[in-house]
Amino acid sequence: MTEKKVIIYSTPTCAFCKRAKDYLTRKGIAYVDYDVAQDRSKAREMVEKTGQMSVPVIIIEGEIVVGFQQNRLDSLLSQTPESRLNQTETHKP
Repeated sequence: MTEKKVIIYSTPTCAFCKRAKDYLTRKGIAYVDYDVAQDRSKAREMVEKTGQMSVPVIIIEGEIVVGFQQNRLDSLLSQTPESRLNQTETHKP
């Protein structure tokens, strides 16, 4: 699996945030964690990017996942740049 840019917007008391971070850690995936309970600018950034106020918000290579969705995370983490391009081309109107 290639190195992906992964960002998590989370809070310390969120059980699903902890599950998501534990899952990524077990898989050896590095991520940047923003505590939106403490960092109001990151909280605003999260809402601006996603329209969501709930956590976790996980962004993998620009793709947004709200909540801990293990299958979706696995899918995004396993995609290569070529497969993302092919997927985008396939879904053109």
